[in-house]
Amino acid sequence: MKITDIKIKHISVPLRTPFKTALRTVNSVEDTIVEVYTDTGNIGFGEAPPTGVITGDTTGAIIGAIEDHIKKSIIGMSIDNFEELMLKLNNCIVKNTSAKAAVDIALYDLYGQLYNAPLYKLLGGYRKEIITDITISVNDLEEMAKDSLDAIKRGYTTLKIKVGKDSAKDMERMKAIRKAVGYDVKLRIDANQGWKPKEAVRILDKMYNEGLQIEFAEQPVAAHDIDGLKFVTDNVSIPVLADESVFSPMDALNILQKRAADLINIKLMKTGGIYNALKICSLAEMYGVECMIGCMLEAKVSVTAAVHLACAKSIITKIDLDGPVLCSEDPITGGAVFNEYKISLTEDSGLGIKSITY
Repeated sequence: MKITDIKIKHISVPLRTPFKTALRTVNSVEDTIVEVYTDTGNIGFGEAPPTGVITGDTTGAIIGAIEDHIKKSIIGMSIDNFEELMLKLNNCIVKNTSAKAAVDIALYDLYGQLYNAPLYKLLGGYRKEIITDITISVNDLEEMAKDSLDAIKRGYTTLKIKVGKDSAKDMERMKAIRKAVGYDVKLRIDANQGWKPKEAVRILDKMYNEGLQIEFAEQPVAAHDIDGLKFVTDNVSIPVLADESVFSPMDALNILQKRAADLINIKLMKTGGIYNALKICSLAEMYGVECMIGCMLEAKVSVTAAVHLACAKSIITKIDLDGPVLCSEDPITGGAVFNEYKISLTEDSGLGIKSITY
């Protein structure tokens, strides 16, 4: 099974409601789709969102990296020479992790097809069903409480609350949400780098002392501020999850060695795909640190890849793969089955993607 061509396409999928964080507001998923063609007729699918504010990757940058660098490096190579294929992909251009992730995902799709097995079984086969949280966007506290109750009515038992815009309002928002949903629901918070270290300690201590029962706080400080992240981790009782601070296995190793966070968040668009995400899983296992797997605002192709990884590895204990359920429609046939909070995999080979409506 040799690679003969790579085609780049685009999908636009409206969201149910605007997605708001401390960094941005988004109304639709606008993603690049990669189709990797082979001499056997098999097609591998990949996907990448332009999340410039986090990864630095725009749509133009993703297309340019694939057309000018990745495509030239791997066309003609065999899927069964997978290690060399991954080395070529990762070394043909620095950074550009979203472009690499899209192609990496498509290649893993083909790898599963080559051996006629669902990808999660080739990667570890730990389980075939997972439970995801759902994200509650930053809004007025009444709207956030309403959105939280709506999510619970749809069956969700874990909510990830976006905070980080205003620490005083964040406290009031969390109080309102906890009062609305009660204490049988898990609440996670994601500040998206929105606080300074001492500010983060102050507000997280208040949340802890108020008995809000926060499961963990995701990326409370700037991505580059590893010392600040460690300061927060060392000085609060609420566990801290590193997200934007972790792109590469080396980033993960640095945080693990410094004990700068209690948990690591893996996102394929940051790691450059499954190949490097597997290395982060191995490092986390060595240090006994659990991982969450998350996504950007992505449609079902790349999130399906993340589901396969999550189902393969026991070190991934927390799931934040709500991208497809935030969309108002699904242009993708096949792949993981998203039944609100419950995500399951089929026995179809590779990712199980059948077709995409553009």
